[in-house]
Amino acid sequence: MSYTIHGIAVANGIAIGRAHLFSHSSIEVTHYTIKEEQIDQEIVRFKDAIADARDELETLQANIPDNAPTEFSAFLQLHLMILNDGTLSNEPTNLIRHQQCNAEWALRLQMEQLIEQFQLIEDPYLRERQADVVQVVERILKALTGKKSAAMPTWDKDEEIILVAHDLGPADMLVFKNQAFQAFITDMGGATSHTAILARGLSIPSVVALHHAWHIIKEGELLIIDGTCGVVIVNPDETVLTEYRVKQEQWNEQKKKLKKLRLTPAKSLDNEEILLLANIESPQDMDTVKKSGALGVGLYRTEFLFMNRITTPGEEEQFKAYRKVVESMKGQPIIIRTLDIGADKPIDSLSTGHTLNPALGLRAVRYCLSEPHLFKIQLRAILRVSQFGDVHCLIPMISSNHEVNQTMAIIHQAKKELLEEGIAFNQHLPVGAMIEVPAAALALPLILDSLDFISIGTNDLIQYTLAIDRSDDAVAHLYNPAHPAILSLLANTIAFANSTNKPVSVCGEMAGDPRFTRLLLGMGLKEFSMHPAHIPEIKQIILNTDIEKTKKITKKILKTYDFEKINALISELNQH
Repeated sequence: MSYTIHGIAVANGIAIGRAHLFSHSSIEVTHYTIKEEQIDQEIVRFKDAIADARDELETLQANIPDNAPTEFSAFLQLHLMILNDGTLSNEPTNLIRHQQCNAEWALRLQMEQLIEQFQLIEDPYLRERQADVVQVVERILKALTGKKSAAMPTWDKDEEIILVAHDLGPADMLVFKNQAFQAFITDMGGATSHTAILARGLSIPSVVALHHAWHIIKEGELLIIDGTCGVVIVNPDETVLTEYRVKQEQWNEQKKKLKKLRLTPAKSLDNEEILLLANIESPQDMDTVKKSGALGVGLYRTEFLFMNRITTPGEEEQFKAYRKVVESMKGQPIIIRTLDIGADKPIDSLSTGHTLNPALGLRAVRYCLSEPHLFKIQLRAILRVSQFGDVHCLIPMISSNHEVNQTMAIIHQAKKELLEEGIAFNQHLPVGAMIEVPAAALALPLILDSLDFISIGTNDLIQYTLAIDRSDDAVAHLYNPAHPAILSLLANTIAFANSTNKPVSVCGEMAGDPRFTRLLLGMGLKEFSMHPAHIPEIKQIILNTDIEKTKKITKKILKTYDFEKINALISELNQH
């Protein structure tokens, strides 16, 4: 029987193949009490399992294939950091000792406590890091129980394989890297999960958030994965199969053509040059950036430096991480975003207490201004690295001119200290703000005078404007980038920045969404920053766009308040 399952599309393309169900350790473990004289032995058993898990991850890290995406190394390193963090590797031993419980149960209790902390995080990217904690725990459980990872099926080598999993970790995917699987689908995950990031790095079709696919799909069933629409078709009939084989062939041909555009300037039909930049998480992403044809880094997220560690990174550690990226881009622009994290951060060294509503609490620049010493350390590192290239500093979640002035005061203090210490830096370091709070977009004239540039973070801007958490299944369907309120905020922000000759970019997911490329061009946007994998496709659209012609339909869209009419006009805009 043929049926269809819908999820979230995270990597474009079409794949057709046989399902292989990937089994992983279950978090459901048995709870039993141990005798007092068995406590030390149980702790040794737990520590041995930690050591085994660490050895396995380090072996994988040391044997990453040369052609593997850089994201593999970053996520394996993240798993090692989680494993080495005392909250996971040491705290269960206290539980074993005080509760006289078995190691598996102590590990599960500690995991649940960590997951509760992660679930308080408002930022969807950081919140989804809880999946990494679960996967590290599963690895330790495998070591405790002696279970091995599931092997690939022994099918004909000509048979294409599609992985079906409840969830996949970076180590799991690395094991399968050389097995030539064509796609994967998972019950868990979201647009910013590690699974999504790795899928984009591999450039293979994938769909996540399918909820129950692993339970209902049978081993060896024929699957069609539409990574563009987020659709999985199980046991398709011949008509559907033939249709998708044609689509698959067309997609593969398109990918070959897009690769040839890497060195082609992103210039429209009416000779408007558009700047395409890349979003990155760590220095390991730079190879991917260069292969994409990006002309710089429009968003360097710095949170990875602060995650899963007992102490915060010092100035020198941050300086070295930033310098590696700056020097690798050889004079191209690098926009470094300061710490975008808050009271909801599940790290003791950065904790400021529990808040009932972290979405409206102490996060991003609010948190940094409440911790000026921590903030100044990062600003000093950014200033120091500015002597090595075209470095810009981006401040997240600005909502008022008061926050801009406070930030500038700390930057001024950092500059004064560096001058006194005789340390070189760019005294005219450009400083910008992310426009992701509706108040900032509406009050832009009040804050733009104090800034050198702005970058629109559409992900948060949409969530805050529509009061929708897109990671919440109950309301995710209401998350609509084409809502007239969102389009109005975007158009007005871009127009005002252009009128004052201040550079403006979009660095949220809308920048890498082909559906909105021409609409943003029609609004006057000339700078896009996105995941490197999206750059070739967006460039192709720009090359085939007459921007002046898009402005007429864009004006119609901005005057329309009916959702259906807006979608119809966007479709019309994209037909040319």
